[in-house]
Amino acid sequence: MNHDVDTTLGTLSVGVVGSGPAMVMWPSLLMGKTLWDAQVEHFRPRFTTVAIDPPGHGASSPLTRDITFDECATCIVEVLDALHLGQAHLLGSSWGAMVGGVFAARHPDRVGHSVLMCGTASTATRRQRVEYGAMLRVGQLLGGIKPPLTRSVVRSFLGPTSRQQRPDAVKTVLELAGRNDLASVGHAIRSVVPDRPDHHELFATITTPVLIIAGREDATFPLNELESMAKAIPHSEFVVLDDAAHLAALEVPDTVNALIDSFLDRAE
Repeated sequence: MNHDVDTTLGTLSVGVVGSGPAMVMWPSLLMGKTLWDAQVEHFRPRFTTVAIDPPGHGASSPLTRDITFDECATCIVEVLDALHLGQAHLLGSSWGAMVGGVFAARHPDRVGHSVLMCGTASTATRRQRVEYGAMLRVGQLLGGIKPPLTRSVVRSFLGPTSRQQRPDAVKTVLELAGRNDLASVGHAIRSVVPDRPDHHELFATITTPVLIIAGREDATFPLNELESMAKAIPHSEFVVLDDAAHLAALEVPDTVNALIDSFLDRAE
């Protein structure tokens, strides 16, 4: 069932399915809540899955200004409050991993276990600033996120294994990226890429269980950034998936779901 939840960053479209303890899911930039379809299907028999279209994306309200990670973390609290849910496990992909880390640090009473996939605690590299700045300029010339820009997104988000062997993953990335309103997601892109702060010091304050999943083929956040984030978070677990890139939950869902199951079982 879809819910529209009023938050600090506008109305967010939230898909709520299943029963049991809550599990919140926040996707990558340019993606939407359907990125988590395989996780929703897997976990719904045991959890109340709460998949979020993030601010400015999907069926959520357009963004009209740049935003902060603390505001995004506050949105999770507001979603939980609106749904009358006290505490939740957190699954985050890329942007969602960064938001998940901030949420765990700022709101330890509202988080159970966090699974942070293909994210970073570091500021953007010069290459990232240049690439995403170019993406916005090209999008403006094209009048939106359209081919050939969508193909560039595929190359950034999916590694050679997925591009060659997982046509459904390629199709999903193309469809979700192409649905975005550039004026809206541009605010998120600037906030999450060139303007993002270093979060190592904040993440060092996390006291709840954290699993970090990296994709060896990830061209956006290389392993050294994931390793640095893992070292910053006390007692975190770190796993590298050889045949995944930036969207591991989409690329290798069965592997990711099994890792999450094992992590939740061990952390209980």
